[in-house]
Amino acid sequence: MTALLQVTDLHIDYDLGRGRRQHAVAGVSFALDPGEVVAIVGESGSGKSTTAHSIINLLAGNARRVSGDISFDGADLTQLTEKEWESVRGARIALIPQDPTVSLDPVRRVGDQVAEVLRLHGLADRADAAHRAVELLELAGIPDAELRSRQYPHQFSGGMRQRVLIAAALAADPRLVIADEPTSALDVTVQKQILDHIEQRAAQLGTAVLLITHDLGVAADRASRIIVMQHGRIVEQGLAEQVLRDPQQDYTKQLIAAAPSISATTARPTAQVSVAAAEGIPVLELHDVVKEFALPDRGLLRAVDGVSLQLHRGETLALVGESGSGKSTTARLALRIDEPTAGRIVFDGEDITAVDRRTLKAFRRRVQFVYQSPYASLNPRFTLEQIIAEPLRAHRVGSRDQRHERALELLDQVRLPARLATRRPTELSGGQRQRVAIARALALEPDVVVLDEAVSALDVSVQRQILDLLAENQQRHQLSYLFITHDLAVVSQIADRVVVLQRGRVVETGATEQVLRHPREPYTQQLVQAIPGRRLHEPAFAEV
Repeated sequence: MTALLQVTDLHIDYDLGRGRRQHAVAGVSFALDPGEVVAIVGESGSGKSTTAHSIINLLAGNARRVSGDISFDGADLTQLTEKEWESVRGARIALIPQDPTVSLDPVRRVGDQVAEVLRLHGLADRADAAHRAVELLELAGIPDAELRSRQYPHQFSGGMRQRVLIAAALAADPRLVIADEPTSALDVTVQKQILDHIEQRAAQLGTAVLLITHDLGVAADRASRIIVMQHGRIVEQGLAEQVLRDPQQDYTKQLIAAAPSISATTARPTAQVSVAAAEGIPVLELHDVVKEFALPDRGLLRAVDGVSLQLHRGETLALVGESGSGKSTTARLALRIDEPTAGRIVFDGEDITAVDRRTLKAFRRRVQFVYQSPYASLNPRFTLEQIIAEPLRAHRVGSRDQRHERALELLDQVRLPARLATRRPTELSGGQRQRVAIARALALEPDVVVLDEAVSALDVSVQRQILDLLAENQQRHQLSYLFITHDLAVVSQIADRVVVLQRGRVVETGATEQVLRHPREPYTQQLVQAIPGRRLHEPAFAEV
């Protein structure tokens, strides 16, 4: 069979200014056959997205193909003019980008954006394109497609916006689809639906798929072949099962060991909480907590509906569910950032549902928060030392010299060198920024740390480092973690118990192994079955 896509000895550099250049892709070669699904995996900075974008001639302005050949369906893509690219990009090669919020025009109706693909390539006139756009949105799994086609992107959930991008990408029946991290920010159930749709539509059309992902579980489930990249080079490639079951390179082995969805190891021993602690007074309790929000012209939305839970000292309790299930709202109520509509919140045996400001400040010293995005939650104007010492200053703990020493001590605890103390967040990687956020949360020696999707945006190897770090500090300080996540593979790595939320209600709770292996409720079964990587390690998860 003649390859549909052939990349040969590709070299790409980035111009960093002042005569400096960075080699982003160095000697990459691979082929893709018609109808085949190939995954390129690797950490951020490995060159996988740069390689994919070079195929469709969408490199960043400061990037340049230094050498190498890219042929598609017998044609040399490197010799096409911009005018010739107009008949290739979108029609014969399509791209599904990672972030639909950035990729969709916020001031245009979604139906018009899908129809535009058909009109640009002369596949339909305005009326036919509008009709066909509705059909494509329907095929992409969008309910009430005719009505929704007249709405704007902000009226769609993240998963629905991604479906719009898929509808647009497949509108012209392309022969190759490049899917660049198309589901990295989505819940596992929505992720499964999106990937199922791409797979089904690709099979129907005979379309080849180049899947760019850092999730080896997704690659295991979806790809026939896997290409592993590191530092701009291919370090290993082969059949998916062969690469994942019998990796030859150390880097591939490290990625597999770090991937929670396919790794058999855990970040911490199970059942780590002592019997005495479990039988004692919980450090944090929620009793029938309710939170309602008023919506314009739509009455009240009950985001949290009678949630009860207990968190014991030294325990990790995972709060899981899809977007909109009430996880983050429950966390904010537990932290008393939001006021509950009804119910009680008890901390260390004391009801703190309605306490004065002084008592609330003392409570917040003992309970800290780590957000999903460390970049957004760290002040870019502060040095790392100032960021870490900020809670100490706010609570008037220690002298200036003592706070300085404490900041350096915390940097060491999260395995960051003291020389970084004068750096600012913009000078750090995502994993380093999250370590700083954890150091700040530990500054006041809290009893409880609430982590809201704290590792969901990280590469698997960095994610594993953070999970190991959390486990290490938990053992050292007898911390209690309330761990908010939609990723049950991560839960299997770190949590002692699990609380499953659906539409603001607790539908199941229990020991992690019990819930993941033998889920009782259909909703929990659906979540577990959506965990990527099941094709490779089916026995590791639920028997449902």
